[in-house]
Amino acid sequence: MEHLTGKSILVTGGTGSFGNKFVKKVLQSDVEKVIVFSRDELKQYEMKQEFQDHRLRFFIGDVRDKDRLYRAFDGVDIIVHTAAMKHVDACEYNPFEAVKTNIYGAQNIIEAAIDRGVEQVIALSTDKAAAPINLYGATKLASDKLFVAANSYVGEKKTRFAVVRYGNVVGSRGSVIPFFKKMKETGRLPITDERMTRFWITLDDGVQFVIDSLNRMRGGELFVPKIPSMNITDLAKAIAPEARLDIVGIRPGEKLHELMITHDDARHTVEYEDYYVITPEFSWWGNKLENGKKLTETFEYSSETNPEWLTIDQLKSMIGNLD
Repeated sequence: MEHLTGKSILVTGGTGSFGNKFVKKVLQSDVEKVIVFSRDELKQYEMKQEFQDHRLRFFIGDVRDKDRLYRAFDGVDIIVHTAAMKHVDACEYNPFEAVKTNIYGAQNIIEAAIDRGVEQVIALSTDKAAAPINLYGATKLASDKLFVAANSYVGEKKTRFAVVRYGNVVGSRGSVIPFFKKMKETGRLPITDERMTRFWITLDDGVQFVIDSLNRMRGGELFVPKIPSMNITDLAKAIAPEARLDIVGIRPGEKLHELMITHDDARHTVEYEDYYVITPEFSWWGNKLENGKKLTETFEYSSETNPEWLTIDQLKSMIGNLD
């Protein structure tokens, strides 16, 4: 993590699952300062008690409030933007609230970062932003487009923007794992569809991929890690092998399988050993990536056709490491 040495880093939504793990990781480097920016004072208080590091700062604020961002970004070198409304059902029921946080908030981050002279901004996205069918995915797709386009919007300023997109995070607060563990006691697990598949990544791997992407980014890239898929019934069997599975049907706004790279994105995507880069379609971008492999126009990165799959035993091991 040499590229973080002496840097001041701010994490929006920093009290979430990703933020906690990211802060713990970067404090192991020679970073100058880490700022946690979020709305939840209780979670900030709890983090402060846990870490007790003189390099750690806490800032109450909302990404909807541009003035507060201008103050928070003063003297910041790197921003990792994780703040978002993420729950599909909540976004469907409160659509414009999701727009205000996920889209307007993204533009506020961009404006404040440019004007405050921030060097790097990397935004976390989701597989639901690829060919979205729910509002959460649609707002994150719009956010992704804003962050990529910001590299042209920035003009002669030094700020550079990139995006990281990955799938479901094992053990995050919104994960299905805690729900399945709770339902295990009843002897029955509700399954939306036994064919359902999802991309799966550990929190540690997600944090490391963001740190690696900060080192790689030049501005405009959308980074996608190569991660395994899992079948929802395999996950259920890994958590509660004796439980009965009740098929309840796919919920509104839910896909049977998730995408991270569509056919249309594949035309300008470059493959590396353990990740892909969806490159921006800027006239000035040119051939800025080296040693990568161009994908065919028929390529699609789907949780259904992914060549790498987690077995029930591997899922058991991953879940066991969370306890």
